[in-house]
Amino acid sequence: MSMMDHEVPTRLDNAALSLRGYDSSGVWTPPPIGGPTRDGAASPFLFIGPPSALPDTARLAEVRLANMLPAARAAGYIRHSGLLDIVWLAAADTVEGAMFADICAAVGEQGCHLICETSLTALDRVVAAVPASLHVQFLVDADPTERLIALAAARRTRQQVVHDIARDDAMERIDRLQDEVARISRLLGDLAGQRGGLAGTPAGFAPRGDDPDDYPGQVRSPVRDYAAIPRSFVPEERTIDRQRAKAVRRMLRQRRMREQYFPADLFADPAWDMLLDLFAARLERQPVSVSSLCIAAAVPATTALRWIKTMTDAGLFVREADPHDGRRIFIALAEGACDALARYFEALEE
Repeated sequence: MSMMDHEVPTRLDNAALSLRGYDSSGVWTPPPIGGPTRDGAASPFLFIGPPSALPDTARLAEVRLANMLPAARAAGYIRHSGLLDIVWLAAADTVEGAMFADICAAVGEQGCHLICETSLTALDRVVAAVPASLHVQFLVDADPTERLIALAAARRTRQQVVHDIARDDAMERIDRLQDEVARISRLLGDLAGQRGGLAGTPAGFAPRGDDPDDYPGQVRSPVRDYAAIPRSFVPEERTIDRQRAKAVRRMLRQRRMREQYFPADLFADPAWDMLLDLFAARLERQPVSVSSLCIAAAVPATTALRWIKTMTDAGLFVREADPHDGRRIFIALAEGACDALARYFEALEE
């Protein structure tokens, strides 16, 4: 009886079977993926998909393959297994809707971390189908390094314990990502200049009020009273928003021009581009889907998705349901981030 509930192609010869982990009788045994474990702390993961799509985790000793199953048998296995840390769902866009929902429900019940692989065209539908309460990472046409990073991140989220182990490049990249998001959050908080705003806002910062003693010793522009200006001379809010949206789009185009003169990987950080794109879309009153934001980020989709998740966790982005299509969600700026960007552009205009 095979440990994996799928048929072995009969046309494979014995050599091919051996390479895939089968013996001459067709019995599959999980390969020693992940190498020797350190202090028994390796995270077991379930792989849902064909053996050909199995990630190569030989360099990552902190995870081990527990089993491989077809999607139809996955939910039951997850519910009856008390040892799983990670569930890897390959080709998530090919799994039938009710079955996909059952897998997600089982993952949530067991508190596992979910890794979903999908195509860019199906990304919006898959993201909308995954409950926001799950710990999930999405991979789109991921390369081997991105797959290792996903497993390392899933393992760290699940363990929530710092082990004294040798750190690999994947761990370091995740740390740099988190540090950069924290830096951006602090910067936007400083720009917002308000109490109770974004994390990192200095305690002494507050919105400018009417009291001239708010900022002792500071020079301030005379108060302008627009009440006396004829209404025909007061720009409408929509007009101002459109003008500012054009300025934001122009800034994005200028940032893209850098790649005509310098290697693109010098500017691989997509956080600012995503902030600008969402700010412009808000001014234009246009919703932004997950796939659209990935395209606007001008980086590989998997990298963009990781940034979206991190920025959402940091409180800069929010998920919004599509009121017309329950199979899709939108990404928008949080109020604090939007206010910070508005103040930033106001400062540029002064």
